[in-house]
Amino acid sequence: MKDHSLGEFEELVLLMVAALHHDAYGVSILENLEQHLRKKLNISAVHVALKRMEDKGFVKSKFGGITEERGGRRKKFYVLTALGKRVLDYQYSLRTSLYNQIPKIAFHS
Repeated sequence: MKDHSLGEFEELVLLMVAALHHDAYGVSILENLEQHLRKKLNISAVHVALKRMEDKGFVKSKFGGITEERGGRRKKFYVLTALGKRVLDYQYSLRTSLYNQIPKIAFHS
């Protein structure tokens, strides 16, 4: 997994794509992340992360239908790929392994 690195923000965006499944598009990802992180984020940062991860093969995208409410523009939906799932599994395993190395005494302060 060394060649498939993820930054912290990319990991959060990728997790949200996975959680939202077929309802993951820029604004839905942004709103859900803001709710969970309890802070404002920039939609451009979300789009940049999605583009980077699509280039890496972690997500794939497709356009939805044209809607009146969006002024004739289409939403770009993202889904997790098999490689993206493996990267998330690796990140989870790595973080859990590191967390489990914290000595128990560290929790008694």
